[in-house]
Amino acid sequence: MHDHHTSERLASYADVLAGELPDSWTSSHLPADAKDDLAELADRIWDLDLVAASLAEHPLQQAAILSRQDGAQLVLLDRNDERDGFLIAAVAPHALPDEAFRGVPEPNGIALADDPFLSAEQVTGDLLARYDAALAQVRHNALGGIQPSQPDRVVLTWQPDGSIATAPADDRASAVLMAHGFVQDPQSGIYRLGGDDTQAQARALCEIGPRLDALGIGTALQHPAGRTAPTAAASVPHVPAGPRTPATRSR
Repeated sequence: MHDHHTSERLASYADVLAGELPDSWTSSHLPADAKDDLAELADRIWDLDLVAASLAEHPLQQAAILSRQDGAQLVLLDRNDERDGFLIAAVAPHALPDEAFRGVPEPNGIALADDPFLSAEQVTGDLLARYDAALAQVRHNALGGIQPSQPDRVVLTWQPDGSIATAPADDRASAVLMAHGFVQDPQSGIYRLGGDDTQAQARALCEIGPRLDALGIGTALQHPAGRTAPTAAASVPHVPAGPRTPATRSR
């Protein structure tokens, strides 16, 4: 059982650590009575080394979650040994398919000393760098052949079923897409425009271009080999997408 002092110490450490990490992080505490949340969190801890070994002997009794604005999360937990400090690990992205993790090394967690200021430097230079690389890879894998967009360009890709898919880079582009019939897949984050009504689809494409252009965002329409886009969609400028290297994955 964790007493009040132990819980307060973990939460306070997490608050300071979050404030010292690059970008914008917030922290929240999961107490011992949040059993369902702790169980769900334990399943998502992205580690096969130090933290996994600790959890095998000491099931998660409390934790502090550090969250970044882009959805990245770290978990801070007790060491459960005679040493001071804590353990910290990455949290795997929620609701991505298992296939997205194939071939991606686990960004294993690390032990932290009892000084959140020094630990922030350690997390930034070690765990965070590996976590960001792993995050980028699994998110890329989850796109399933759809080239990611950039802040200044939305890449639209025709799909075999006649729909159009895209992975916009920011909320401005997302809002325009949703206003013209695109629907976001909650698992992958990909936006799709159905192809059942080709006239409505072509009209949406024609309207999206000027709307995005007004925001300083260009558009590119990818045509897989053997597929021709409806003529009405020609007003969306075609910018050849760069070559992609197929990603592998395993978790």
